[in-house]
Amino acid sequence: MLLHLVPEFDLRRDVVPWLAARGWAAALDTSENSSALYVVNIERNGKVIYTWKGNQRNTHIGLYDLQTKQNEHLYMFERDLRVISCSVNNERTLLAVSFRQYTEEERVSRLLQSVSKYLALLIEIHPINNVRVLKAVDSCVRVQFLYPAEGRNTSTGSRLLLVSEDKYIEQFDIHVTEEQHKVVIQDSGQLPRARVADDLIWAQWDMMEQRLFYIVPKESRSILKCIQFYPDENFYSTLESHLDISVNDTQLKLVNFGYDHCQDQDVASKSLNLQVFTSKAGGLCVCCNLASDIPDVITYSIYFLHKGYNKTFTVSLERTETHQLKEMAFMNLDYYVAAYLPGRFLHLLNIQHPDLLCYSLFLTGEDARIDMLQNCSIRSLLTSTVLDCCVGSVYAVSISDSAILRFLQNSKRDSERLAALHCALLYFRHTGDLETQIIWWISENLSSCHSFDPIQEFIIASLYCRMCPETHNLDKLLPYTSLLDWMGIIPGVTCATDIISLPVLEFQNSKDFWEKLNSNLESVKYAEPHLHYHNNVLRKEWLNLSEEREERRTTAYLRHIFENAKKVLSHLDTWDSEERLVPLFQEEDYQQQLLMGLLNLVHRIMKEVWRRHQLHSCIFCFDKRGSAAEFAVFHFMSRILEAANSLCLPLPPGFHTLHLGLGVRCLPLHTLLHYIDNGVLHLTETCVRKLLKDLDDTEKNEKLKFSIVMRLPEALGQKVRQFWNHPVNANFIARKYVKLLLEKLGSRQCSRPIPERLSVPVEFLPLNYLTSMLAEIENQGVHPYEKQDHVNVRFVEETALRHTVVLLGLKYS
Repeated sequence: MLLHLVPEFDLRRDVVPWLAARGWAAALDTSENSSALYVVNIERNGKVIYTWKGNQRNTHIGLYDLQTKQNEHLYMFERDLRVISCSVNNERTLLAVSFRQYTEEERVSRLLQSVSKYLALLIEIHPINNVRVLKAVDSCVRVQFLYPAEGRNTSTGSRLLLVSEDKYIEQFDIHVTEEQHKVVIQDSGQLPRARVADDLIWAQWDMMEQRLFYIVPKESRSILKCIQFYPDENFYSTLESHLDISVNDTQLKLVNFGYDHCQDQDVASKSLNLQVFTSKAGGLCVCCNLASDIPDVITYSIYFLHKGYNKTFTVSLERTETHQLKEMAFMNLDYYVAAYLPGRFLHLLNIQHPDLLCYSLFLTGEDARIDMLQNCSIRSLLTSTVLDCCVGSVYAVSISDSAILRFLQNSKRDSERLAALHCALLYFRHTGDLETQIIWWISENLSSCHSFDPIQEFIIASLYCRMCPETHNLDKLLPYTSLLDWMGIIPGVTCATDIISLPVLEFQNSKDFWEKLNSNLESVKYAEPHLHYHNNVLRKEWLNLSEEREERRTTAYLRHIFENAKKVLSHLDTWDSEERLVPLFQEEDYQQQLLMGLLNLVHRIMKEVWRRHQLHSCIFCFDKRGSAAEFAVFHFMSRILEAANSLCLPLPPGFHTLHLGLGVRCLPLHTLLHYIDNGVLHLTETCVRKLLKDLDDTEKNEKLKFSIVMRLPEALGQKVRQFWNHPVNANFIARKYVKLLLEKLGSRQCSRPIPERLSVPVEFLPLNYLTSMLAEIENQGVHPYEKQDHVNVRFVEETALRHTVVLLGLKYS
């Protein structure tokens, strides 16, 4: 199962034993009478309010503290009542309860038409004292205390929301006083009240952030509004957003205003199945299950208000009896929202990056099964927390890292693999073991992913995950994927995307969610896609910087880059606490000194691949052919190089050296040269120097060396050719030296050469004349090899004689 559930509260486990110990045995028989014991509310401070029937059919209200794991008896009614909602204030001195007194049939049979069906009471419970009637009406009402900010002292008063089925919400201000260790309500007649909202057809309470979301109809559309309650006892309307949702003939639906399971089931078919979710990063989503006229088809919309669009999904199910279809449940997992149809499917949608469908996980069958959530009475209370109203259990919900890894390994579709890869890297954030296993999976599946490059996605997602927490709003500019679009499909699912108007915000003195949401909306207005990262910009800058212009090297900009590069290189050996496994070298590389950003990440990939194939750090030698494991690593390095080039990303110092070394060991000569000529393998000084020095001059090795030497760039060739003591190489160096001397001489006039004693007496006049002329040029200071003193006229002379003798088949002494 992909979702991991941990039971934080369970009525049978945490309450029933406590009740049994106190003689309330009737409450134990919850299987025959579901109304005997059930949860009615969960408060902001993690306290669960529940009700049960005593032995005398009295109605009790109790409280369970999730922090202390202790139960507490709050109040008892000496009647058999159906409690609809209940709330206790932060100081646990006041209790608000709403309940149904009589059904319509009971009122008629008892001639009680003048008695109200529903009652809302305010009770003093510290100690149990007075009871005050808040509402006595024929329409259902629900109650909810507001909670102050943590650490704020509000012992002198409380605020209470009352929500009426007549589609309005009121706030009551309750002032209390202490009298002889009693907390009592100040007797001032009617309690002060203020109208909060009118004409609503749906409302949701956010207990953690003390926010009220509600919807009011307007013509054929609807308007979502939000009221923020502040610790200073004021409340303000902070959000207004138009939703294209039909609200005609809908009954009022209340979310998280207590849990009356029986009534919720009656209302479900006549009201909006809708929830609003927020995320820590400033995401705001509206999830709505839409009515469908087609049998075996489920339709739901997710409004990503922080992005300015909504996605409507239509899922075709296998043929089934219509009555077997259950109401969809939505869950808030912060980075994801989950759309769940028990027994059918589980759809996880990425909140921060919802634009591409391939980043959402759509699971069916065994993958979508959640054993503990198989009914339709699921409520998402808080982020990553759900309540099963039927059984009275609260679960902490999270995505299982082991399950997401198994899903990645077993999936056959690219869309599932890509979604699982991003989920593992971005949702779990810096879990080293999981990252290692993903690298191992990539090394085994490089060729099986057809629509994306797993190395590119791993590098980009990992970098995004590392950098975003460090800098505010960097996530709006950094790339999170290498894909620009997605042409794939999810079987059985269609998706339609519609642009919607952005919400209007008005918030005061808020530094948390509202500020982040506003930043997201500003980004949609002005930054996307204009300021979003694109590697074409970096590629142009890279090419400009890689041109070694003397005038640019002296700028403060380049000096700053080089200083930072030296610091990174100096800490190369400290990247891993263990012995360096991959033999990378701290060598000079102009481009790498300019762009050092991803060295550690690529080095991590290399280390895991090296370990997986059981290679050793002494692999960098040329005395034998490469093994199958070395060839596999060479192929993987080629894919890393391809991914880095495509994204214009730097590689660790020594990457090209190691890559070339493995290529020499693993590839036949013609393939090796083809890779070099096409830029896959880069000739580096470290590797070429080692190759020329370590390999002997057999016929096969001579062919290899000469092929490499002939392909060296001019500057690099001058440095490394001196390490190959071979007549052919010496001849090449001598010819080059003569050519450069004569080119540098140019239009200079030189005097008649002065004969000098040659190292080897020669009677060949042309050679005598050439060496004498070259010696004169050297005496005039024209020297093309200032740093290689052993390349001079004598070297040219001896090389010419040796080459001539070899050609004539004579002995040279």
